[in-house]
Amino acid sequence: MKSQTPTPHIGAQYEDIAKTMIIAGDSLRAKLMAERYLDNPRLVNNIRGMLAFTGTHNGKPVTVMGHGMGIPSIGIYTYELFNFYDVETIIRVGSCGARQNYVNLGDIVIAQACCTDSNYAAQYNLPGYYSPIADFDLCRRAVDACEKFGYKYHVGNVFSADIFYCEDERKANWTKMGVLADEMEAPALYMNAARAGKKALVICTVSDHILTGEATTAEQRQNTFTQMMDVAFSLI
Repeated sequence: MKSQTPTPHIGAQYEDIAKTMIIAGDSLRAKLMAERYLDNPRLVNNIRGMLAFTGTHNGKPVTVMGHGMGIPSIGIYTYELFNFYDVETIIRVGSCGARQNYVNLGDIVIAQACCTDSNYAAQYNLPGYYSPIADFDLCRRAVDACEKFGYKYHVGNVFSADIFYCEDERKANWTKMGVLADEMEAPALYMNAARAGKKALVICTVSDHILTGEATTAEQRQNTFTQMMDVAFSLI
């Protein structure tokens, strides 16, 4: 809805945001994507330091943008993007913590669905539990891209928490249920997309391992997790 842009959180004009977006929690990762994948990128938003760049990739308009950390932050940004800027497709690229022994640092995790301890779905007043899932076509094409590139990947459930530092040991039970990895944003993205009738997918790179304690550095997470970006941009 052009009349509602710019929004309280996004300073871009309606026409400055492409209908296809690739977003990341870290604005510097968005900047890296703009420099690496976009032709003629231009800065269209820097409100609250949440950088957004619009350019073209293989001749198609794309916007890359930061979304911050956690379900509340991505919930605000993607709601405004889907409903006010009329964005049709949002792909999130981010980091995650592995929950299974066969998932290793640097592997790609494609979030087919997500479990959560968030109360985000309560706003819809549903008479039961809602299962946030990815767009099937995007998910299938992401798998095909990983196969084409020869990247190691896993497809399945992720757990999306409201809390990063958790003192409740029951959180380990998600591992027993076959959950691949932890991240912190997928439910809000998937629910916002479902409610707006749009498409969404989360593609993550394993940055740390919950079972083994292995971890990458902040610099590595910012600058070297490019395989998931290759996959995301192949979906444009």
